[in-house]
Amino acid sequence: MDDNTFFPNLSQNLLEILEDNEFYDTTIEVGNDPYVKIFHAHMIILYYRSPYLRRILSTDKKKDDDILTHIKLPNISPEIFQMILRYVYGGRLSLKEYDTSDIIKILVAANELNLQELITYLQSFLIKNKKIWMEQNFNLIYQTSFENNSFLNLQNFCKEIMIKEPEKVFNSINFNSISEKCLVSLIQHENSQMNVIQVWEKVLKWGIAQNPELPSDPSNYSKDDFNTLKNTLQKFIPFINFSKLKPKEFLNKHAELISKWIDELKINDSIKNLYEFKLILRGSRDGFSTSKFHEICDNQSHTITIIKVKGSDEILGGYNPIIWESGPYWGATGDSFIFSFKNKDNIENFILSRVNNDILATINSPNYGPSFGDGDLILNGNNFDKSYCSQLFYEKPIRETEDRFTVEEYEIFQIMK
Repeated sequence: MDDNTFFPNLSQNLLEILEDNEFYDTTIEVGNDPYVKIFHAHMIILYYRSPYLRRILSTDKKKDDDILTHIKLPNISPEIFQMILRYVYGGRLSLKEYDTSDIIKILVAANELNLQELITYLQSFLIKNKKIWMEQNFNLIYQTSFENNSFLNLQNFCKEIMIKEPEKVFNSINFNSISEKCLVSLIQHENSQMNVIQVWEKVLKWGIAQNPELPSDPSNYSKDDFNTLKNTLQKFIPFINFSKLKPKEFLNKHAELISKWIDELKINDSIKNLYEFKLILRGSRDGFSTSKFHEICDNQSHTITIIKVKGSDEILGGYNPIIWESGPYWGATGDSFIFSFKNKDNIENFILSRVNNDILATINSPNYGPSFGDGDLILNGNNFDKSYCSQLFYEKPIRETEDRFTVEEYEIFQIMK
């Protein structure tokens, strides 16, 4: 006969004792006003089932046989305690009927009562059966698990996600509520599958959420507003590797906007089909010489050039619907444009400048890389280290300065339907 054969009946009998409401010698006041409930229990069972209650009962022994022992548990809700009390008596706890948030509450209550067996079981149950929910509600799990050292399994679960799959934390429901300590730890891991733009965008949104008094539109920020945001984010900046930012990442984020520019649509207009952006040249791969540019891009039409300015967050670019050639001569078109983004993370912070002299839209010269107008956007010099923008044949300047700059990276894409 199985040694456990009689356990179900024993469990049932103990639950009947709990429900019988006779022979109890202890009352337990659970919850806070106005949600308080009095439970009847038996000292001997509580004493041996819960180390926490054992300590209370040991220091509060009855002085008079006619006086019931009274225990207060204000930090536990009556609904949660009722589940735990049934476990204490009958060793039973069916979790299928409970929401995951309730299971977390049971776990926290079990920890207060020092029910180690139940703590271990609940952690295993959550990790095995509620993994997706915990990923989506990562902040709650993180805060709960690190409030004390009893939830080591959940702590390891959180650490593993932060190291191996940090993007799940960034995309969790309550990401903006995670602690500063958690966010710093999160972005320190370099093996994230998210690119620099995605990480910085999430951190920026988190920072804004910590300061609800800031204007909803960043374009309306005052100097003090920017300083407030700066102070919030300053701990994160050293851990975000902006040097890894590639123009292609910028383009992926801004493809819809550029497609609208090409079709001369308004920002709020809908676009049925985005263009396909086919990479044909990358500076870090193919080199920064004018000869390599012409070797690859001559006779290629409908191209977008994306330029990352060294030493700044600026992104510059231009669209050329006609072919590039070695020249030297001008390229004529009324459909070209140049643009800039001061802050690569804010899609609304751009300058768009369309050509206003069709005859002098582009420069085809063996001495230049992809260049527009007569100085409006010029890539020049060894490794394009003498590039500049000086508005002349396009509607407006795309930089606040005409100082020369160095190209840190550039890519050219062919636009395809």
